[in-house]
Amino acid sequence: MERRGRGRLQPRNVSSRESTVSRTNRFASKPNSTPKSSSRVASGGEKAQNDGVDDPSDLPAIVGTCPLMCPERERAQRERLRDLAVFERLNGNPAQSSPDLAVKKFFRTISTKQVEASDVRPLPVLEDTLNYLLNLFDSREYPFEVVHDFLFDRTRSIRQDLSMQNIVNNKVIRMYEKMVKFHVISLHKLRRCSSQNTSSMNYLNKEQLAKTLTSLFNLYDANRDSKSTYENEAEFCSFYVLLHLGSNSQPMGESLSWWFRNVPSTLMKSKEICFSRKILRFFRIGNYNCFLSTVAAEASYLQYCILEPYVNEVRALAVSCINNGGYKLHPYPLANLSKLLMMTESDLESFCKACGLEICTNEEGYNLLPTKQTTFCHPKDGFQSYIFVGLEQFER
Repeated sequence: MERRGRGRLQPRNVSSRESTVSRTNRFASKPNSTPKSSSRVASGGEKAQNDGVDDPSDLPAIVGTCPLMCPERERAQRERLRDLAVFERLNGNPAQSSPDLAVKKFFRTISTKQVEASDVRPLPVLEDTLNYLLNLFDSREYPFEVVHDFLFDRTRSIRQDLSMQNIVNNKVIRMYEKMVKFHVISLHKLRRCSSQNTSSMNYLNKEQLAKTLTSLFNLYDANRDSKSTYENEAEFCSFYVLLHLGSNSQPMGESLSWWFRNVPSTLMKSKEICFSRKILRFFRIGNYNCFLSTVAAEASYLQYCILEPYVNEVRALAVSCINNGGYKLHPYPLANLSKLLMMTESDLESFCKACGLEICTNEEGYNLLPTKQTTFCHPKDGFQSYIFVGLEQFER
């Protein structure tokens, strides 16, 4: 099924990049089935996600005609201003680019009244542009912060062009699914960056993840004409639930209980949503054993990217409970604790020290955690990243 809304793009002979094949199956989408009906996003949610574009329902949609990743006029202006990202520079020249390198930037405030069709890229060009950008995602030529900053802005520009044209079909849904995955994987990668501004980058990335998810849910709903669901929908719904981990986390301005009431039973019974609900419940009641064992047994790579920062929070809770509840004359063996927390013993030693606890060694040479220590604390700057034993393949 592929339906087009008003002002839909008609097929054009547009120049496309020969090398814009999809990168890896981390961004690939499964074929979708025919959708169902129900709205899970609060009214007005889509308008809030339009990235500075006027509400498309109030204005006639534009049909873009730009055949390039970046309009020629914008590229020429940015060359004059030397406003080219490192990926856009021809032979490293900050004042020269080419149609194969330059990608349209995001403009914060824009109105369809002010935009010419020649400045807006049609759907086939936007698809090629997104594939081109995602091919850069694993680039090791520059630090990931640089790669992320470029893709963050240019994918936002893609969403902006889609909003101005008000295109609603399965191709757009697959594009949004890829962009959500970009933001999810970036959560994982940004935590491993050492630069000082990664904290703000991570915050902004999480913010755009929530907005892109909201738009994706609206696209699912706009394409429904039966009671079935999209094949990937349960996975993306589970991301939304996992974003509610943490204290008072409400990423899209609505309560999770309200959201659940509008989710069809077929999705609620899916393994992805069942997993995310179990994780949320175990986290909130402090059941560290079930939380960690469920993550180890059931988490997908993308789900782990979202819940990863809460793993150390749960580990700290476990260490605190064992420290406070143990017998002072019977230190807790680190080998046993490392199995419980899904950590290597060397990582566990580092973790305990970060929590202000001392480690001792018995006569047999085994490391132990003395209990009833009064120095337990959470590290001021947060925990470093530790390998989750059993999920080493996610450390990439």
